Amino acid sequence: MSKTAQPRLSHFDQSGHAEMVDISAKQSSRRTARASAFVELSAEVLDALPANPKGNPLEVARFAGIQAAKRTADLIPMCHPLALTHVDVRAEIVAGGVRITATAATVGPTGVEMEALTAAAVAALTVYDMTKALDKSIVIRTIQLEAKSGGKSGDYSRLIGSA
Repeated sequence: MSKTAQPRLSHFDQSGHAEMVDISAKQSSRRTARASAFVELSAEVLDALPANPKGNPLEVARFAGIQAAKRTADLIPMCHPLALTHVDVRAEIVAGGVRITATAATVGPTGVEMEALTAAAVAALTVYDMTKALDKSIVIRTIQLEAKSGGKSGDYSRLIGSA
C-alpha cells in the first residue's frame, strides 16, 4: 500500500516562501465561479433602502462588485491579472438582509474564484458603507465560493461537493 502525497499549498516554494504560481504551461479553458455574501440588516434599514440619499445601495453595490472583480490582482498579492469575459453581481433583499451573488468568467489558464469572491465581498462592504449611517450593527456574513467550473481541479458545487 503506497502513501498518498500530502496536498501542498500552491503559493509557496520549496523553502516555504510565498510566490506567484507560474501558469505559463497550463492549458487555457473556459472557467467560471460563483460566490456569495450575506449582509445582515435590521428591518428599519431594509425599509429605508429605497430612500437612501446616497443613491440605491443595491445598484451601487452591484457596480462596486463588478469593479472589484476587475481589480482582484491589485488587491490579492498572488492573484494573476485576468482578462475577464463576464462579471455579474446581484444584490437582492431577502429575510434579514441582502444576499449578494457574484459570478465571474474567463477563458484562460487559471480560475476566477478569487474574482467572484472579491466581487461578493466588496459588494457586501458597499451595502455596509451605503447604510452605516442608519445602523452601526450591520454584519457581513458568510462570504463563500458557491460553485466553480473548468480547470485541472474540475467542477465544484457547494451544494453537491466536488464533482
